[in-house]
Amino acid sequence: MGNCVILQPNNYFLVEMIQFLGNIEAKTDAKGRVFIPSGFRKQLQAEGEEWLVLRKDVYQDCLVLYPGSVWQSTQNQLRKSLNRWSKREQNIFRQFVSAAEVVVPDSSGRILIPKRYMQMAGITSDVRFIGMDSTIEIWSKEVADQPFMGNDEFSQALEETLGSFPHDLFADEETEDYLTDDK
Repeated sequence: MGNCVILQPNNYFLVEMIQFLGNIEAKTDAKGRVFIPSGFRKQLQAEGEEWLVLRKDVYQDCLVLYPGSVWQSTQNQLRKSLNRWSKREQNIFRQFVSAAEVVVPDSSGRILIPKRYMQMAGITSDVRFIGMDSTIEIWSKEVADQPFMGNDEFSQALEETLGSFPHDLFADEETEDYLTDDK
């Protein structure tokens, strides 16, 4: 389990949440069932997560599995950001939630990926599960075998994104000691 800092104007608070990490290959069967990798399954069980939400990613041709609590938090965050009395914003919310489906792992730890979701993500049989903080992405293995960014593009993007990050933003005594330690 990891920590997440939630920023709001003039304050922040710490929220504990699941953190998935890994890149694991799997195969779907003829019905579209796939085993959730055991490491991810153990994390879900340890947190008491009994159901997941599956939806196509907004930006990429992959699927995203949200643990139930993460989905509820994400949905609440989106709802609070949108005006219920705006037709456009209601349609944004509707689009987001209508493209989602609850999935419950069976006793063996498998989930069923509906055919339409497999088609949206270009999945035929071989998949790759990628831990992405509090969610798990499911990619077609053929797509995920390719780098998401070239090495130069990746290093430049990291430098641009993190090169000017204020390291003392959330420093406390413990992290401050860590940041100044000359190991």
